[in-house]
Amino acid sequence: MKVIAFAASSSKASINKQLVTHAVSMIDGAEAEILDLNDYELPLFSVDREQELGQPEKAKAFFAKIGEADALVISFAEHNGSYSAAYKNVFDWASRINQKVFQGKKVVMLSTSPGPGGAKNVLAAASASCPHFDGDLKASLSIPSFFDNFDTEVGALSNDSLSVQLAEAMQTLL
Repeated sequence: MKVIAFAASSSKASINKQLVTHAVSMIDGAEAEILDLNDYELPLFSVDREQELGQPEKAKAFFAKIGEADALVISFAEHNGSYSAAYKNVFDWASRINQKVFQGKKVVMLSTSPGPGGAKNVLAAASASCPHFDGDLKASLSIPSFFDNFDTEVGALSNDSLSVQLAEAMQTLL
């Protein structure tokens, strides 16, 4: 099974990237590729830019990566209660290639934040819209208070209850 995973964040020290990297390590036998949204940085999407540029190569490459996968794991950063600008922009460009951005793939959506909310608002929005973009949402999980529940030195959840929940979410992809 090939799994494409990424943090919906452009932060080089992304806690969501740490979470998604740990999450895919829990899938036995999976070939996992962790994408970095910084590799898909594009001009701010607008209809005018689309008319000027057509479909940029980086948008095509991002869409193609999703197409190569059997499953997707995405961990969402929350910026002011919504998607990060980096994720929203690459997603908007990809949706102009084909509105079915997730291409029928099985999807696990995660989120985390330093605070107790665990980025639940953006996770709820992403989970609700997933089927509209042809994603087969298998599970979603918010991890609150990242630094209290994740051992950054080990690269794994330190909260046993959350670890079990994450393992169960990841098993839905098998």
